[in-house]
Amino acid sequence: MAISDSPETIGITGTSTSSLTDSDLTHTLRRRPAAATTVPRDVADSGSKTEEDDSTLNDLVRDSGSDDSVTAKICEPGDNGRIGGSEASMDSVNAVQDNKGLGENDRGVDPSAAKFAYRPSVPAHRRVKESPLSSDAIFRQSHAGLFNLCIVVLVAVNSRLIIENLMKYGWLIKTGFWFSSRSLRDWPLLMCCLTLPIFPLAAFVVEKLALQKSISEPAVVSLHIIITTTSILYPVLVILRCDSAVLSGVTLMLFACIVWLKLVSYVHTNYDMRALGKSTEKGDAVPSSSNTDIPHNISLNSLAYFMVAPTLCYQTSYPRTVCVRKGWVFRQLVKLIIFTGLMGFIVEQYINPIVKNSQHPLKGNLLYAIERVLKLSVPNLYVWLCMFYCFFHLWLNILAELLCFGDREFYKDWWNAKTVEEPVHKWMVRHIYFPCLRHGVPKGVAIVIAFLVSAVFHELCIAVPCHMFKLWAFIGIMLQVPLVLITNYLQDKFRNSMVGNMIFWFIFCILGQPMCLLLYYHDLMNRKGKAE
Repeated sequence: MAISDSPETIGITGTSTSSLTDSDLTHTLRRRPAAATTVPRDVADSGSKTEEDDSTLNDLVRDSGSDDSVTAKICEPGDNGRIGGSEASMDSVNAVQDNKGLGENDRGVDPSAAKFAYRPSVPAHRRVKESPLSSDAIFRQSHAGLFNLCIVVLVAVNSRLIIENLMKYGWLIKTGFWFSSRSLRDWPLLMCCLTLPIFPLAAFVVEKLALQKSISEPAVVSLHIIITTTSILYPVLVILRCDSAVLSGVTLMLFACIVWLKLVSYVHTNYDMRALGKSTEKGDAVPSSSNTDIPHNISLNSLAYFMVAPTLCYQTSYPRTVCVRKGWVFRQLVKLIIFTGLMGFIVEQYINPIVKNSQHPLKGNLLYAIERVLKLSVPNLYVWLCMFYCFFHLWLNILAELLCFGDREFYKDWWNAKTVEEPVHKWMVRHIYFPCLRHGVPKGVAIVIAFLVSAVFHELCIAVPCHMFKLWAFIGIMLQVPLVLITNYLQDKFRNSMVGNMIFWFIFCILGQPMCLLLYYHDLMNRKGKAE
């Protein structure tokens, strides 16, 4: 097959020696294939010359200043007046466009001929476009390169700060951070933690008696209230009576709160199953097998699995995986150890010196307090991110893998101001929010009740180990209610979710957590000073 190199006329010869007229050639080159990205086999096998010509043509189109690919839709009907091109120009552009998608009747056309059709007179600017970083197009672009740049800059900057800190202050981490003689005095807290499984066993016995109808429903409710209340008050009393370390107290309170939340879910779910069973017997309701666990059965194995599973919502069965990936678990454990060590390094090397050299933010100089809060915000953010990654991603996934627990959506895209603690969020929706709505509580009041429960448990987990009730954590959680209203108003006004996301990051990183940390630290130091 021979092709003339003249740009004005393109002669095509094949098995037959007949030539095409200009109109036939225009019609042939303008015909679009059914799949523009599919290259016919005879064209693909035409040899190295065809491949070189194709790459040359692609370079020409790419260098023309247009982001349209060779196979993109360049000209539409009625575009002549808009792009200012003649019919011949449109034919030339379509010839370039279709050079890789020749149809069944175009097998005699070499794609190298199309490179002469992209003439200098063909328009390079054919439609209205925005710059990639403009407000209308910035979220339609891929920012993978900028993300990689931020990671590199972040590593470089923080590496310099770490080296500078070590050169200036030396190694500040002490062995007492990991273990000290005082830790041996916390054995009452350890014994309390080991006795917490008594409460799920008591709840199981009550549910067995309720299933056998040995006790009345009011008695069942009363016994469960006593059991759940005791499960949270018992650790509180143990911590308050013992002069234990703050970290040990926080750990015990977290375990106690988890047990309480699981017990409430267990009791509430079984209560709802009994109610549905009674309604079914009376013919008042027909339960859907996809939404409820019917028939109602009480199993000690299901309760034991639920108490150790990475969820707060009870059900008789869960989605399960088929096997345990031992190599994957080992890699996650290594990551958990590394990030836990990084967290301890940041706390001892950065946060402790900043906090110790600060004043009470509400009693000292305002500018000095702002400077301390801003200086504390970055290391505090790093510690929180490491804590989130270690617990919600690494530890919960390790636990789920060992237990073959299938539903592993432990968090959502909280960086876009969504919920962070997905297990807690599911519990709140299932056992607080929707029950309030079913009992006629307005939606806004139900949301406030959910925030109130969250605020109470945040305050318990911090105030009880510190042996003081200043309500800083409670106030911080409850302030999120008006913050949500303000964020929603700004998003509706500016038609942009970026406003709410910026408010979230500012309150979370700059103002909220560093301020609470300073407040609790200085109140704790003042309490210890008065006691001594």
